[in-house]
Amino acid sequence: EHDRFTVPTISDESGSLFEHCARALDHSLVVGAHGLPLMGTGDWNDGMNRVGEHGKGESVWLGWFLHATLNAFIPLARARGDLVRARAWEDHARALAVALEKTWDGDWYLRAYFDDGTPLGSHISAECQIDAISQSWAVLSGVASPERAEHAMGSVLSRLVRQHEGLILVLAPPFDTTGPDPGYIRGYPPGIRENGGQYTHAALWTVMAVAALGDGDRAQSLFHTLTPINHALNTTEAARYRLEPYVIAADVYSQPPHVGRGGWSWYTGSAGWMQRVGIETILGIRVHGTQLRVDPCIPHDWPRFEVTLRWRSAVYNITVLNPAHLCRGIGTVSVDGVSIPATGSIDMLDDGNTHAVEVSMG
Repeated sequence: EHDRFTVPTISDESGSLFEHCARALDHSLVVGAHGLPLMGTGDWNDGMNRVGEHGKGESVWLGWFLHATLNAFIPLARARGDLVRARAWEDHARALAVALEKTWDGDWYLRAYFDDGTPLGSHISAECQIDAISQSWAVLSGVASPERAEHAMGSVLSRLVRQHEGLILVLAPPFDTTGPDPGYIRGYPPGIRENGGQYTHAALWTVMAVAALGDGDRAQSLFHTLTPINHALNTTEAARYRLEPYVIAADVYSQPPHVGRGGWSWYTGSAGWMQRVGIETILGIRVHGTQLRVDPCIPHDWPRFEVTLRWRSAVYNITVLNPAHLCRGIGTVSVDGVSIPATGSIDMLDDGNTHAVEVSMG
């Protein structure tokens, strides 16, 4: 359905948060002819609302994303004794992994299949030959083979990153007039918003994928590119960008005469991802429940950095040292002077005290 106009009512059913999520996952298990999730009238990119409007089009990106989500929820299902769901999700994830590898197009993965089976995001396409989010989630899902994951991201860096213009594009070339109609994304002029511009949400996934491959130098450089203040360092750049340099923009245009001009500003969804990429992906500070894990991916020439983490009533002062000039890798970890295994997590204490964590990369 392209639209549904209804007055919402309160359901007679109620359920836990897990049950809501599980039903959404169960709903997503229907696949098309290539064994991939149905795209319907849009996946992450809602502008591609005609790719699967007849119920047969499939989304490659959603396959990677679904695989990652299923793997996150399988342990939760097992912990709740929902073994039927856990087994069904495991079986589906295995089948997805096989189907996804078949979407390799030589230098990157496809983006989707139209209802009639025409591939989207292929080197034989006149428009949208490569789409960034299929490549980044091939990496982030952990499903793609290491060789193909590295190769796909190399294609993204060479075809979608324009460092001299400060842009990380979502797809290229933009949609214009040829081939099957992907949807209202074509209503945007080429190079605007999702239609071949920089869509910051997708660009941050690109940074995450680069870091997941261990390239801290490139990850930090790309993160620097996306930081809004770097689009307005002088009068000429500010006049081109034309947005506030202290908030995240949803998009930045990529085609003349508007190259480098910002679009929709104050975009909180991308701002949230940027916060996570900076703190969790690059600095590597992650909190899961009561556990802290430090696993940075930084430029090799960073000698050290410090983070103050306030957690409940406690404060954790974290110092990361990089004596060997690495991008990734943990040698030693100590908490309040006591060494702990470098491969483990730190059990945090809600004790009102200040604790010292020292991590040495190696």
